[in-house]
Amino acid sequence: MDMIVNRESAAALLAQRLEKYKGEAGVVLAIPRGGVPVAAPIAKSLGMPLEVTLTKKIGHPANPEFAIGAVSLKSVVVDARAEVPEEYIDREVQRIRVSLQQKYKLFMGDRERVPLKDKVAIIVDDGIATGKTLEATVELVRAEQPRKIIIAVPVGPYEAVERFKHMVDDVVCLLTPPYFQAVGQFYEEFTQVSDEQVIQLLQAQG
Repeated sequence: MDMIVNRESAAALLAQRLEKYKGEAGVVLAIPRGGVPVAAPIAKSLGMPLEVTLTKKIGHPANPEFAIGAVSLKSVVVDARAEVPEEYIDREVQRIRVSLQQKYKLFMGDRERVPLKDKVAIIVDDGIATGKTLEATVELVRAEQPRKIIIAVPVGPYEAVERFKHMVDDVVCLLTPPYFQAVGQFYEEFTQVSDEQVIQLLQAQG
């Protein structure tokens, strides 16, 4: 296989490879937006609740593009070498968390977040590009003490996939092409996913 038809067909193939986790206490965590159409059928097939995992980087005060950490709804990771004042971090975390909470409410409505402690956490996206977002997500998920962390993606560069194998308990990836430029180049159909589609998919699982 050198191409993926679309996110839905990728989901079906990943669900087969994740079958061994069926029946375990687990949560499928989708990275929005593109990860949601992949994660929704997997959650259904495994009989697990579907959650979105929202993360945002903390930018350096002198250069906002330079990430010094990341924030989720429940946890924070900061690069200790960044040497940035504690007050700056606290202020950024609060500010970012407000925007994440608004996004979570938009996607999930008033549903309570499923705790990850002692569960199998399966993180799903529609592909790995640089792996930066996924790395932050893994660290933030780890802070919630799940029993296992699994990454399930349709496609990713070989080096990134190998790197993640040392970070989590299991990596399920359908394609690791040698000449990787962008996730979309390995899909026959790779349309933009809208907030509306995300909301529909999440609420159908509710």
